[in-house]
Amino acid sequence: MSALAIALPNSSHFIYIPVVFILGIVIGFMVGAKATRDEIALGQRKAAEREARLAERAARRTAAADSAEK
Repeated sequence: MSALAIALPNSSHFIYIPVVFILGIVIGFMVGAKATRDEIALGQRKAAEREARLAERAARRTAAADSAEK
């Protein structure tokens, strides 16, 4: 019987694998940062729309109260 010979990976593995790992981290960071910016912008837009609706309701209530007083 012959024993299975397990050889060390060649030197390109010691360069290729860390480079791919770091590239994945960088790309993931960039995509995640963009998603975070988009989510923050969406939240700000929703908050602005909510404030506009509240201001419009307050204006209608004030107008209704003024017309009821007359």
